[in-house]
Amino acid sequence: MTTTHDHPTRPSTLAPAEPPDPALVLRLQAARSYPSVSVLMSTRPGAAMHQTDRTRLRALTREVALRLAAEDGGAEEHRYLLHELEQIADAAVLEATGAALGIFVNASTAVRVVLPLPVADRVVVDPTFATRDLVRAMHRTPRHSVLVLSQRHAQLYEGVVGGLRPAPGHRFPLERDRGDARPRGRHPDRPRLHEAEATAFLRDVDAALGAHLAARPMPLVVVGPARLLALFTDGSRNLARLAGTVVGNLGGLPLDELATRIRPVVEAYLRSREAEALALLERRTGEGRTVSGMAAAWLAGRHERPEMLAVEEGLYVPARLSPDGDHLTPADDVDHPDVIDDLVDELIETVLHRGGWVALVSDGALRDHDGVALTVLDRF
Repeated sequence: MTTTHDHPTRPSTLAPAEPPDPALVLRLQAARSYPSVSVLMSTRPGAAMHQTDRTRLRALTREVALRLAAEDGGAEEHRYLLHELEQIADAAVLEATGAALGIFVNASTAVRVVLPLPVADRVVVDPTFATRDLVRAMHRTPRHSVLVLSQRHAQLYEGVVGGLRPAPGHRFPLERDRGDARPRGRHPDRPRLHEAEATAFLRDVDAALGAHLAARPMPLVVVGPARLLALFTDGSRNLARLAGTVVGNLGGLPLDELATRIRPVVEAYLRSREAEALALLERRTGEGRTVSGMAAAWLAGRHERPEMLAVEEGLYVPARLSPDGDHLTPADDVDHPDVIDDLVDELIETVLHRGGWVALVSDGALRDHDGVALTVLDRF
């Protein structure tokens, strides 16, 4: 059932595009109603949408209208939803673009997302939103902390999809006071700290970092001059999730340039995560705690205790579900209302909601598992 509004939203009042962070993904996954329309398309990055991308976006929104018009009740029943979709598309063509665009609209939700990775252009009309590309973006650029050190200053940032921003809270930035080794107040630069003073300052930085990470655990990248990095990493108690370090006095860089400098470290960390996921899959397979293939993973994800879902990034499975929801039948007629456009999205959502974690891996990495495998904490 759709809702009606006396005063449709105008493009100038629409909320700005949001980054695909975990809170947004959970919000979209919770917004269940039919139809939930997802429009996904790759774009050319720029200050405004390129004309060829505008044309493709219009074609995708027309496809939504045609699909809804073919259903019982036709497009008139979904008039407001289509209006919202058009309003969001109108706003999107005038604003900055990234590598891809996602638009998500249903009776309660209207969200536009700028993505840092290209996607397969598509329209999804299902009872739930297609959030797999958002999960993929977070997997490829997971939320992470970036600690930037200099002789007299320490700042903490959080890396989110699309860039860096100052970490929330009051613990950072920290600066050395001119008179002693305690980081109080702001003062002009002074000569290089002696090693003992530097060690005391870094001890305070590490304490503040530990308090922050206790509340917001995530991988960490540490940036700073070589000697300062060595002192910090030798004495820190908060490096359990150290993704890597970047050598250099980079505290004065603009945030977009700093994000570029740390990106290779984050990418190397992600490669290690894929290797870790595949190693776990191999161990669980030897223990008899792995199910392979979409049909088996779907059933186990619903009724067993999921540990990790490994999915090849390029795997899409349109399917019909049995009346009890446990069994799937692959489908070619994706436009039919009875067909779930991509059951992989639904499986990812199920595993996340039931406490498991998701590893999106390179295409071909799971060829022995038909592209998808689920490890479970126990078996029947």
